[in-house]
This record gives sequence, C-alpha cells and structure tokens, in this order.
Amino acid sequence: MKEKSNDILNRIAHVQNTLQAINGKWKLPILMSMYAGKSRFRDIQRNIPQITTRVLSKELKDLEASKLIIRIVTDGHPVSVEYKLTTYSYTLTPVVDEMIKWGKQHSKGSL
Repeated sequence: MKEKSNDILNRIAHVQNTLQAINGKWKLPILMSMYAGKSRFRDIQRNIPQITTRVLSKELKDLEASKLIIRIVTDGHPVSVEYKLTTYSYTLTPVVDEMIKWGKQHSKGSL
C-alpha cells in the first residue's frame, strides 16, 4: 500500500513539474504560435491578439528560463531579435496535441 502511495506522489510531482514549465494562460499559445513558424516578438503578438506587450515579454523570458526557447539577437541597424524553439520544446508536442484533442471534445460537451 505504501508503494502505491509513493507512486501517486511521484506521478503528482511529475505533473506539477510539467505544469510549472507551461503554466498560465499564455505559455502554450506562445509555443503554438512558434510551432506555426512565428519567431519575432511582433509576429507572436499579432498571432495572440489578447496578449499585452508586457505579458508577452515576461512569458518569453519564462519560456527561455525553462529552456523551451532561445532568444537570438542579431547585430545590425536596427538590432534584430528572434525567438527559436529548442529541441527540448518539441518534446511537448504530443502533450499539446492531446490537449487540443481533449479541448475539442470538451467544447463539444462529449466527455
């Protein structure tokens, strides 16, 4: 019985780790926008019209800290900033796909 309890605690810890990386209202939409090829700040923002500049900036920093994206600054006039998905971020693709499937079913009320 104790082993089952530890297994549940471990499973909960793993789910919490996942949620910590992608928590909040905006991280997944940002990643999805980037999966669709958007890499510049303004392009990502246009793809997610409800997000404010301040919130997008903070969320991009959080995603960078979680090693899901990298920020690339190219010198020039003007300076160019792009965000790229890391290989690690693509490990979330199956999770996102399942969430999309679940969301479709949930919105239809067919759980």
